[in-house]
Formats: sequence, structure tokens, C-alpha cells
Amino acid sequence: MKPLILASQSPRRKQLLEWAAIPFTVMVSDVEELFLPTLPKEEVPVFIATKKARAVQSKCSSDAIVLAADTIVLLQEKILAKPVHREEAISMLLSLSGVTHQVITGVILAQGDREVSFSQTTSVTFHPLSLAQIEYYVDHYKPYDKAGGYAIQEWIGVVGIESIEGDFYNVMGLPVSRVIHHLQQFQ
Repeated sequence: MKPLILASQSPRRKQLLEWAAIPFTVMVSDVEELFLPTLPKEEVPVFIATKKARAVQSKCSSDAIVLAADTIVLLQEKILAKPVHREEAISMLLSLSGVTHQVITGVILAQGDREVSFSQTTSVTFHPLSLAQIEYYVDHYKPYDKAGGYAIQEWIGVVGIESIEGDFYNVMGLPVSRVIHHLQQFQ
């Protein structure tokens, strides 16, 4: 198998690849997750993932396959990024309480001049959450490195999610089965 490089510092993406028994190394890109406001919201994750992949690709051998991903939470055409502080995390979770939102992960696999990119969307609906529940989660789990201010595999997902339509692992940050399908095309 050709060497796989994960262009991400996300512990969740690392964990998902380990669960899938895919050998890889990590090379973090220091790309700012910026985009033009005119870019359609659904295209933002692939755009940012592509920037990450290209930054890492320039530092590795041409036979290596670079895997980069970016995840956004989209609520009524508004992107909920990673919260900066406690109040912002609480505000995000209050806005998600009792409603459905989309989690979109953009993925790119790049090797030399060859690139395959795609996005995966999963709809998530939270039960109505109390302020006490939200504060408990934020104070105990510190979700500041998570789009939308939450992680589905943590307490808030276990007690707060009413339904999910789509790939659970996509909400964690990487639609692994789809990544594996595309990786097979590189071998």
C-alpha cells in the first residue's frame, strides 16, 4: 500500500483511521481555515480540505497519498465554526437545540497531480436542550476544537441527539467507508 498521510491534527480523524486499520502518518498543515464569503456554503469544507492537502503535499514525496478533511456545521445557511470561548459554545448549542442541522465534511485525496474530492452531508436533530445541560457539556467537555461546538460521540450526543440521517462517522469528522472506497482507486 502506498503511504497515506493524514493532513490533520484532529484526534477524531486519527481515531477513525485507526479503527479502520489503515496505516498512516500525520503531517499537520498550518493553513488558516478562511474562505470567500461568496463561496457556496456546501463547498466550503472541500475548499478548506484542498488547501490543507496542497500545503502538506508540497512537503512529501510524490508517491504519498495525502488525505485532508474539513467539517462544518450548517444551520439555516449559517456556518457554525469552532467556538472561541464558553459563551460562544453555549450560544451555538442553544441555536441547535430542538432543530435539525447539517454536518458537511469535505474530503480530498491527493497524490501527485491526481486528486479526488467529495463532500458528505449528514442531518442531525437535537432534542430541546436545557441551559443546564448545555452548560454541563461545555464545562465538562470543552468543545472548542469542534465545529458547531459539539462532538456526537461525547455526552451531548448520547443524551441530546434525537435523530441522525446519514453517516454517523461523518459527524465525527470523516466518512471513513467512503474514504476507503476512494483510497482503493489509488492502489
